[in-house]
Amino acid sequence: MPSVLVVLDLVGIFVFATSGALVAVRKEYDVFGVLVLAGTTGLGGGFLRDVLIGAAPPAALADWRYLLVPVAAGLVTFVFHPTIGRQERLVNIFDAFGLALFCVTGALKADEFGLGPLPAALMGMVTGIGGGMLRDLLAGRAPLVFRSELYATPALAGGAIAVLGRDAGLPVFAVAGAGACTCLVLRLLAMWRDWHAPLPTGPASV
Repeated sequence: MPSVLVVLDLVGIFVFATSGALVAVRKEYDVFGVLVLAGTTGLGGGFLRDVLIGAAPPAALADWRYLLVPVAAGLVTFVFHPTIGRQERLVNIFDAFGLALFCVTGALKADEFGLGPLPAALMGMVTGIGGGMLRDLLAGRAPLVFRSELYATPALAGGAIAVLGRDAGLPVFAVAGAGACTCLVLRLLAMWRDWHAPLPTGPASV
């Protein structure tokens, strides 16, 4: 993976790990639980992507930085959680940045492994939403992506733009920026305008 994508990956891991650690603190987990949830949130999506595309060993196990970053994020959140917790809106914005970074790095890595544009974009989406889904399941919450919020769709769009641009021969930095900005803008607009995916109407049974 090009160095620029590694940097984006690590930044995204830190952001997601912070959100996972904050959930653990609010659930009153001990420091071990905080670190587990931080690591799961930060690394879960990338781990799932690497397993699905056959990247062995997964980056989370092959590079010590991928393990150090979520530990650092978890410890920082554990110590300074009163301050971080008061910035809920800011944490949500950081989460949007993390989603934007992950969908791009995930899609481009899948593209490097020979997947077509649509499967690579789907792997970008998995990278972006996978860690959060695992976090919510471990914390006993309904996953955010299933609660009608527009979350997966921006990730899929950002990953698709990055892959299509890369396949067209554009520089990695340019396509990564375009894909990440698309995902970020869509996610922030969804948060600001309270956009939701359609929900079923009427009774669930007859």
